[in-house]
Amino acid sequence: MADPATYRPAPGSIPESPGVYRFRDEHGRVIYVGKAKNLRSRLNSYFADFAGLHPRTQTMVRTAARVDWTVVGTEVEALQLEYSWIKEFDPRFNVKYRDDKSYPYLAVTLNEEFPRVLVMRGAKRKGVRYFGPYSHAWAIRETVDQLLRVFPVRTCSAGVFKRQHQLDRPCLLGYIDKCSAPCVGNVSPAEHRLLAEDFCAFMAGDTGRFIKRLERDMREAAVSQEYERAARLRDDVRALEAALEKQAVVFSDTIDCDVVAFAEDELEAAVQVFYVRGGRIRGQRGWVVDKVEAVTTPDLVETFLLQIYGESDAVPREVLVPELPPDAEAMSELLAERRGGPVRLRVPQRGDKRSLLETVARNAHESLKQHKTRRASDLTTRSLALRELQEALELDEAPLRIECYDVSNLQGTNVVASMVVFEDGLVRKSEYRRFSIKAVEGQDDVRSIHEVITRRFRRYLAESEKAGELALGDAEEEPAGHQPIDPETGRPRRFAYPPNLVIVDGGPPQVAAAQRALDELGIDDIAVCGIAKRLEELWLPGDDDPVILPRNSEGMYLVQRVRDEAHRFAISYHRQRRSKAMIESELDGVPGLGPARRAALLKHFGSLKRLKEATPEQIAEVPGLGLRSAEQIAAALHGGTVPAAPPETTPETGTAPETISDTGAANDDGGERP
Repeated sequence: MADPATYRPAPGSIPESPGVYRFRDEHGRVIYVGKAKNLRSRLNSYFADFAGLHPRTQTMVRTAARVDWTVVGTEVEALQLEYSWIKEFDPRFNVKYRDDKSYPYLAVTLNEEFPRVLVMRGAKRKGVRYFGPYSHAWAIRETVDQLLRVFPVRTCSAGVFKRQHQLDRPCLLGYIDKCSAPCVGNVSPAEHRLLAEDFCAFMAGDTGRFIKRLERDMREAAVSQEYERAARLRDDVRALEAALEKQAVVFSDTIDCDVVAFAEDELEAAVQVFYVRGGRIRGQRGWVVDKVEAVTTPDLVETFLLQIYGESDAVPREVLVPELPPDAEAMSELLAERRGGPVRLRVPQRGDKRSLLETVARNAHESLKQHKTRRASDLTTRSLALRELQEALELDEAPLRIECYDVSNLQGTNVVASMVVFEDGLVRKSEYRRFSIKAVEGQDDVRSIHEVITRRFRRYLAESEKAGELALGDAEEEPAGHQPIDPETGRPRRFAYPPNLVIVDGGPPQVAAAQRALDELGIDDIAVCGIAKRLEELWLPGDDDPVILPRNSEGMYLVQRVRDEAHRFAISYHRQRRSKAMIESELDGVPGLGPARRAALLKHFGSLKRLKEATPEQIAEVPGLGLRSAEQIAAALHGGTVPAAPPETTPETGTAPETISDTGAANDDGGERP
């Protein structure tokens, strides 16, 4: 821990202008980003009365080793720069709205020739229309099942769509009129897109015109004595009404807004959002955040608006909040730029909107209560696990960053290794790396561990040296210290962050190899241990006896979890490499088939099994291959016998084969990002 007085800026050196500031640790990693109308006043508050700071703010200031800042012209620019830096550096002490689960959305892939309706989680994709989020995936499926009677849009995957097109017959949904079957040409691309657009219009709140149209057609069918058609239309109307009943009506049809409420204590805050579109509650979402500083509710509102709507174009016309953010006018201006139209921030005082805000607040209080019940033990066990490891391994401080390495191979072939990272007892998947071992032949885990540790920490030394040189060269502009941004790529130098503890999967030989690699590089401030699978014991370099942790101790649970994650990551990469190698080896003997064509086959079929099942005509569909080449490939895969076309089978009984992908971006050291 650093003394804040050692890096406090000189008196009068901080400008009184608006700007954004960054606290960095001893390795140059950004640990906190903040903005201020007056940089001098704000930064002086961190150093003037250290004892009066919030406990977590004290921890942040003592963890930091330097502070720098950037002056901007307006408060809107400060908001934009603060958001950009938080997204870029992911500071550990900033308030982050991390969801306790991944909420599903109803998505319509309008970026495809034949749009598809599906349940989707995770990051949003360009060209896809989203509705929600919903609390449960089954709620989406029930709604979609009702709407497919009226809007029979495609819901199948790309693989099923392609297979049915090849078979020239629709799937089960096509036979029961819940899909318009564009795969077999029952509708044109334009007609199917119109169905998808009507589906989106209904979900967006334009419900009246569709129900009125169906009722009009139903009456006309009854007058024409087409009673079966009238009955079908009646059922369609009921299906749409049933879908609407699942969404509570709270306002008039013209109201689009998000309703945000908070529940908080000294350490944490819960936020709940209700999404109102077309006067109906379309979805709900919640987060729980840790409070680093003694932030107020307006500060939480500002952080929420910045992070949730910072890169989204789905900003509503109105956002109802319990209190306005400190710079409400600047925030409204920033949101208006995102939306492309005016955005109103409002604190409702009475009426239906106030009642709904109170309902959302009750949900937030309940969410915080449930989170505390679950999280109390989680926070305690994580701290206990790190403390137990510190004591058992006789470390100077708790291992806040742990890296674990594992090697995977099959009889000495396709040797790979993985590196997984845990920070503060939690996974840090963005820091994972995978390595292809090329200098080691055969089943030699010891030499593989030595190679991986050498490559990883040689990169660490190179990055640290390069950062030090850059800092010295920019001494007039930047305070001395490491610069974590690579000027060539603009990406953070991930390998410049050393771990407190290195764990290798193995016993004394593997541990000795890892320690030898560090010694050869002159690194003596990183602890090393290994975990042996047989008795789950920990081995330290040079010790004849292992360290035995109780089987039910939190420290042992953490080490096992880290080791299992490294093993899983290594196995998945090994299987990927092995599958790719199998296809390439099978095709090596085919004349005229080079790397480009092998890659095209791999991309088209995805697995060796699917390639072997394909007919020459199906293989010829691969770009760059003719029928004659396809016949040679099919003959080579079947010992000189060209396979006949497979008999027709029921597609619903098949399973999609595992897709092979190897898209990691290679680093200089041979490690790849997953």
